[in-house]
Amino acid sequence: MDLKLNGKVALITGGSQGIGLATAVEFAREGIDVVICARRQELLDEAVAEINKVTGRSVLALSADVSKASDIDRVVDSVITKYGRLDILVNNAGRSAAASFEEVDDTIWNEDLDLKLMAAIRCSRVALPHLEKSGEGRIINITAVGGKAPPAGSLPTSVSRAAGIALTKAMSKDLAKKNILVNTICIGLVKSGQIENAARSRFPDLTLEEAYSKMGSPVPLGRVGEAREVAALVAFLASPLAGYITGTAINVDGGSGMTV
Repeated sequence: MDLKLNGKVALITGGSQGIGLATAVEFAREGIDVVICARRQELLDEAVAEINKVTGRSVLALSADVSKASDIDRVVDSVITKYGRLDILVNNAGRSAAASFEEVDDTIWNEDLDLKLMAAIRCSRVALPHLEKSGEGRIINITAVGGKAPPAGSLPTSVSRAAGIALTKAMSKDLAKKNILVNTICIGLVKSGQIENAARSRFPDLTLEEAYSKMGSPVPLGRVGEAREVAALVAFLASPLAGYITGTAINVDGGSGMTV
């Protein structure tokens, strides 16, 4: 399907692995000029090579820590300098952090909220004038189903993601007049570098695929999700075909979420 995205420019935070990388590949296939940022340059270099191999397109990769306002300013300035526009922002940066309430101190709370909530706020704020100028701006926040119904031992991530879901709804109301659509995808168990590490740690005597099978068995669909399955939805929400969708929080979780 032609999503009518050719010639658009997109910035993906946390774009070197997992969902971010899969989204970059999907966007490149649709003819989007893609910019990815992440902290580790070696992973960015690997991602650039992978995207070029799969799609034949080059991407701009920038090393940045999105918990630092100065890094965000530099990244967005680089996007505009190179491409002259910005149409799509995917706030994907984050890492797994799940413990019980008693185990989470102020430092962990502050770091998690800064990375998952405040980084999305800062990136959106800096990107806003360019998204408005686009005329069809899109912000897509990657959150988690645990933000809707937090299970035990899910802090601080479930609270950070709940805030991200609320941010999405509030921004969608404020930015609708600018024709900037804001949505969030609430993921469940989806393959990524973090999930791979967890699988190897929990099941050290199994192959990776066997470990994924074990981890995915409680999911109603019986498996761990693929990053490309999330990326396909990101691409749709970024497209003109989703022009009447804003303020939504869509579960991509194999049916594991406890809310609709």
